[in-house]
Amino acid sequence: MGLFNFLKSKFSGKKQKNDAQKYVVGMQKSRSSFGDRLKSLAGRYKNINDAYFDELAEILIEADVGTKLTFSIIEATREDAQKEKLSDPQTINELVVDKMFISYVQTGESIVNEIEFTPNETKVLMMVGVNGVGKTTTIAKLAHRYQAQGKRVMLAAADTFRAGAIEQLKVWADRLHLPIITGKDGVDPASVVYDAVIAAQKEKIDLLIVDTAGRLQTKVNLMAELSKMRRVISKELPGEPSEVFLVIDATTGQNGVIQAKAFAEATGITGIVITKMDGTAKGGIILAIRDELGIPVRFIGLGEGMDDLTEFDLDQYLYGLCLGDDIQ
Repeated sequence: MGLFNFLKSKFSGKKQKNDAQKYVVGMQKSRSSFGDRLKSLAGRYKNINDAYFDELAEILIEADVGTKLTFSIIEATREDAQKEKLSDPQTINELVVDKMFISYVQTGESIVNEIEFTPNETKVLMMVGVNGVGKTTTIAKLAHRYQAQGKRVMLAAADTFRAGAIEQLKVWADRLHLPIITGKDGVDPASVVYDAVIAAQKEKIDLLIVDTAGRLQTKVNLMAELSKMRRVISKELPGEPSEVFLVIDATTGQNGVIQAKAFAEATGITGIVITKMDGTAKGGIILAIRDELGIPVRFIGLGEGMDDLTEFDLDQYLYGLCLGDDIQ
């Protein structure tokens, strides 16, 4: 059974449909520009030919799968089609989805989504990303998630050169009844991080989430600042930060890949959080980032609500991207 049919079968039951519904609804725009176009393409050709593959490549690229990965998928699909003597467009489309799955699974680090905790130890999560991607809101959603799991969570407002960021994080801390460590405007962010690490250990906090600056226009200074924060944390808590999440706005498309490369150089990213997936037709960006950097997407934002930041699930993602209308 190919992946295409496996996904149809997996999400055919009522419970499985409900499990996938968040992805189906959240990825409606992406599915219109990818899954629906695949179906339309297959309907216009009786047999595959060069023109078919050209249009197939165009659909992948316009979904922001990335040029390199697109041509890798097309080449692998062509080879399989020739080897198996396949000519039916629908079968070829199913092969493409197989290749997308295989690419994600076989590239880069193993896929682990949740933060792994150790009893009586403070885990530190650094959140990085350019301004405007939804980083502060994502911090609040992650804090809410781990609060609900019974973890003691503390926030650190280390974006000290943007007063609005500190105030916004304070608002979320108040709403969620979380302790927060802040500093005066313009103070060295590393000093805020130091105070937060000391306080987190004293208060026996399970998870310290550190907000950071996102001024990519001052890339050299920003990366030096982030590196300094990492050193301060690791000096007080060896092995930490054990997690560094890069937040990427899905609507920025290939700019998200560029951002990921810039931050990966300095921060040792352990996972990607994709926000605003419900607002983009460029759903292939997840595959492009994985292909370029080998870093897994850990969480995905499929709506505005506090519970709409969900653990990334590759099967549900591909189902929502390619087949979701089948359950509605």
